[in-house]
Amino acid sequence: MPVTVDVHTHVMHADDWHDEWTEHWQPVYGHPWRDVAPADYDDAMRGVDAAIVFGMRATAAGVGTPHETVAKFCAATRTPTVGFMALDPTDDDPLADMRHGAALGLRGIKLYPVLAGFDPSDPGFDPFYAEAQRLDLVVLWHVGATPSPVGHLRFSVPLLIDEVARRHPGLRQIMAHMGHPWQRETITVVRKNRNVFTDISGIWARPFDGFSALVRAQEWGVVDKLLFGSDYPLWRPADAIAELRKLAEIRAGGLPHVKAETIDRILAQDALALLGLRP
Repeated sequence: MPVTVDVHTHVMHADDWHDEWTEHWQPVYGHPWRDVAPADYDDAMRGVDAAIVFGMRATAAGVGTPHETVAKFCAATRTPTVGFMALDPTDDDPLADMRHGAALGLRGIKLYPVLAGFDPSDPGFDPFYAEAQRLDLVVLWHVGATPSPVGHLRFSVPLLIDEVARRHPGLRQIMAHMGHPWQRETITVVRKNRNVFTDISGIWARPFDGFSALVRAQEWGVVDKLLFGSDYPLWRPADAIAELRKLAEIRAGGLPHVKAETIDRILAQDALALLGLRP
């Protein structure tokens, strides 16, 4: 089954990572960061109708993807892409940086509080969120774990995003990775906040967690809030889909299981329409 939208794909160059990947992530993932050319991306995205592309910014860790990198990459792909800027609201003038990204045609913001070291729920960031909403930008959060020992896990708990949504209910937001390993909390946040969604990128990597997360999503009636994301280049979409479908094959006695139609619904979800990102 083809994928309507892949909401979680990366374009970063090894230089964007400074030493963060080699020192903190490579020991966990076991390989150097893989730079991606537009042709490689298009090959991986075969069968995907459209994709969201972004880098990462965490100034405290020396990580930063320039807006121009994302904009030029999106312009060079055959795959219909929507570029998101990577921002760090602790920078000196993040609002000016946000406006610069919007002027380049980037339509959303990737935020990475666990590595940037900021509390998303801090009211001091309210002007940042208000400006994002004024500019009609979507915010995509990394929520959940990190392999980096310098990361602040207390800033990556899904309930912090509930505080942002309560004060800015009109701001469209995506919580990445179903907030792993706090998928249950993520489900409760997206259930109560109409403009908050979650992507399922990477949940297949830990099948027991992924299985239970999707079963819970069914029980809580939030399958319509789940968006497909491959986490490319960590996974190609085709590989991600194959692993995702395996979760629907798991049976645990008389317990509920992941329904095949749940996977089909996730893959068919028109995330761009839900997020107001269709042209």
